[in-house]
This record gives sequence, structure tokens and C-alpha cells, in this order.
Amino acid sequence: MSPFTMIRLRPWVQAISFVFLVWGAGVVGHYSADKISGAFPALSCAYDQENSAYCVLIPIQHQLHHRVGEALVKMQTITATVILPLLFTLLSFLAFFVVLNKAFCGWLCPLGTAQEALFAIGQRFDLAFRRVPAAWRPKVSTLKWLVLALAIFALPLISGMGALPHTFRDPWCQVCPSRVLTTLASGDVTQLALPLGGDVSQWVFVALRDLGFGFGAVFALSFRQPFCRICPMLALHALLRRVAPLHLAKKASARCDKCGLCSKACPMDIDAIHREHGPKAFTADCTLCGRCVAFCPEDGTLSLRLGPVPLVTSSAQSFARMTRKQSPEGKPKPVPKGSIKGTV
Repeated sequence: MSPFTMIRLRPWVQAISFVFLVWGAGVVGHYSADKISGAFPALSCAYDQENSAYCVLIPIQHQLHHRVGEALVKMQTITATVILPLLFTLLSFLAFFVVLNKAFCGWLCPLGTAQEALFAIGQRFDLAFRRVPAAWRPKVSTLKWLVLALAIFALPLISGMGALPHTFRDPWCQVCPSRVLTTLASGDVTQLALPLGGDVSQWVFVALRDLGFGFGAVFALSFRQPFCRICPMLALHALLRRVAPLHLAKKASARCDKCGLCSKACPMDIDAIHREHGPKAFTADCTLCGRCVAFCPEDGTLSLRLGPVPLVTSSAQSFARMTRKQSPEGKPKPVPKGSIKGTV
């Protein structure tokens, strides 16, 4: 497969995944999300009643709250009834992503697909393209690890021990933008509404959820993938990125640190990609979307590999085809006057 073909294929995979994950219960049945795919490694929200799968983050939070936290506070022996459900959730999650790893983020996640669509709309309307300032990127990259540690692990556990209100049983899911996106796509507006008779923490969570989704959607028109930069799902994937068989590989080249087109094409603003080389994905922020491969002008320098097998390899021919369609930053090229479908 050429990089150009891969880039053309990826939006179709994203669109099909979005439809299946958001509305797929009508195809596979209402109970599949609970019985089959409760550990799907993408942000497919459990609060969406029409979905065909839901992500691993909600069972992790609930099991830490209901089982581990409550067991600790009661000084009970942590038996197999406590440990095994959590281990099963984590191991099934690992089984899902061990081959594709972070490609779930770059190819399947509904929230990632929606952000790319918003950015494309912004570029079509000539909105200013903005990057996260280089000095801020390391700090922004750290946020996803803080979110993972606090919202997915620490707060549900502390809540289960009784030190926080029950609403902290799944704090990430209370504010997750995918919860708003997928439920709205299913015609459910209740996730935007303030609960009647709820306590203060519920009101705060709903306000944060609505404000975060609104501001994030606006940012996505000019910034590429704003939510992905703080996503705990990406952090979970990144934990095992060095042992996952699907990875980026880059051969050393005398020219590959000159143009920087791969970094410009990267939706996560990964600067290291044009300065480093090696057999694995470059940083924890990489989503394996493959845009760097598609915009590399040198034959064979960058490749997306499954183990030792190259799936997609950079080439000057694919680069020429890509740059006729859009710039590395995602700006669509203007259609020449008198042309048909962009061809002269």
C-alpha cells in the first residue's frame, strides 16, 4: 500500500468506525457493549445508548471505586472477586490493542475523527491555523499522564474509600468530550443538562463537561487534535508502545533533518520525528496516523511496520500526489480555474 492510498483509506476507516461505534447496537444487538466489547481501546462512550462498544476507561474507574476502594475501607481481604475483574478489564484491553496499539487513536476513535472533521472545516473556511507553541508542548504532553493517574486511577479509588463523593467514581467519564459527542450523535441531549436535585459535584462535572466540549470544539477548528493531547486513552496505549508490533520506523538519512515536512504534517506537533531515527514510534503522543509517512519526500526513509513487515513506506511519488491535494498542515490546495475535480 502506498502512503497516498493509506491517507485516502484512513478517513473511510474512521467514518465506518464512527458509525459502528456510535450507532452499531442496531446491528450487533443491545447487549454486545456489556458482554463483548467492554474493553474497546477507543473513546466509545458507555453513556451512548445506541453504541456497539464502549471503552475501557469506565470499567477501570468503576471497579477501582466499587471493588478495590470499598474493599480497602472495610479492611476486607482482597480476594479474586476484587482483583480478577480489574485484571480482566486490563488484560482484555491489552489483547485488543497489542497489535494495533495507538492506531486505535489515529484510525478508529470517534472523538479523533470528529476533531479532524472540525479542523478540515476550519481550513475550508480559511480560519487561522495555529500550533501549540514549541515551549509549551512538553508541558501539554504531560497532562495526559496526570489525567490518567488522577482521573482514571486515584480519584475513583479514593471515592470508593469514602473520602470523596460517589460522583467521583468515574471522574473522567463525567467530563469526557466523547460522552457529549456520541450521545448528541445519537439524538440524546440529556448529557448536556444540569441534573435536577443533584449535589454540587454533579453540577460542577456537568458544567465542566459542557464547557470543555464547547471550547474544545472551537479550538479544533484551528488547532489539530486538541483533546488527544490530554487523553488518558492515548496515555494507556503509550505505556506499551515500545513492545507493540505496529510502529513507525525511520532510516538514517543525510537529508531527513533538513525539510521538517514530517513534523509539519504531524497532527500532534511531534518535532522529534525529523531529528531522530529508529525502529519504534517516536513519542507517547504519536497516534500512528501515518501522515508523516505520506508527506516524507524520500523513498523508504519513513515506514509504518507490523513487526519487520513494512505496510506503508514513504516515496517521492506519493509525496507529489499528496502535496497536490493539500499542504502538510492540512490546508486544502485551491482548485485551479477551469479544472474538473481538482485536475487541470
